[in-house]
Amino acid sequence: QGQLMESGGGSVQDGGSLRLSCTISGYTHSRYTGGRNCMAWFRQAPGKEREGIATIDAEATTTYADSVKGRFTISQDNDKGTLDLQMNNLKAEDTAMYYCAADPCSMGWVPSPLDFKEYRYWGQGTQVTVSS
Repeated sequence: QGQLMESGGGSVQDGGSLRLSCTISGYTHSRYTGGRNCMAWFRQAPGKEREGIATIDAEATTTYADSVKGRFTISQDNDKGTLDLQMNNLKAEDTAMYYCAADPCSMGWVPSPLDFKEYRYWGQGTQVTVSS
């Protein structure tokens, strides 16, 4: 059973930066990917659907939502078992609960990386608030 825990959320002013981290433990790694997994960051603002914003697959291929492209960077350290999200030039519309997600992805990738239904394991979330 996989366990994910996010950290690094907080409050920042418009234009500021934050770095989120997700610790991965007790994870069942896919034998097809040699222990690597498909990982992603999602966010959900009040009254809105959960939005996929950044993903990284077993080949380290990244995908970003248009809303964060050029401002956010996803990275993974398999040795440390962490997934990070560097967020720069934050805007008020980035305010949301941010979630780390993971899936064993036996093919090394998932068909729709920004779709929350592709991911089996989820963290509890960390709040990011950007004030203008």
